[in-house]
Amino acid sequence: MSLIAATGTTGLMAGLFAAFAYAVMPALRTVDDGTFVDAMQRINVAIVNGWFMLGFLGAPVFAAVSAVLAWRGAGRPALPWIICGLALYLVMFIVTAAVNVPLNDTLAAAGEPGQIADLTAVRERFESTWVAWNIVRALANTAAFGCLCWALILVGRSTG
Repeated sequence: MSLIAATGTTGLMAGLFAAFAYAVMPALRTVDDGTFVDAMQRINVAIVNGWFMLGFLGAPVFAAVSAVLAWRGAGRPALPWIICGLALYLVMFIVTAAVNVPLNDTLAAAGEPGQIADLTAVRERFESTWVAWNIVRALANTAAFGCLCWALILVGRSTG
């Protein structure tokens, strides 16, 4: 059950970051600076909620539990894939903590968009770096999801 939870939560997070890469950020690229800053500030506040945190923090916990159970049980053939999935998820986690969250915090500290003297400069310091590293974390997380999907298949084969 922990491997199903790990795979599901990892997949949800991969989908979230991918959606930002191929839909949200390309759409926001077309808006004026004030709208961009306002939208990103609002998204960064709204996203910190229980559902997001369950997926974001739950995925590595579920994957670690799955690795321990696979190591001790019949799912041992899946263990390398579970470990690889967990490692790739941790890459995403580190990128988020080291790059995306600090950028979000800097954007929030800039203040209300209507009170920012140079919205263009604020956006320029944020957008391209945030977008590039979001793609990195989306790819790492999607690869983690693929590894965990394969682990599920292997566990199914070994117990079926």
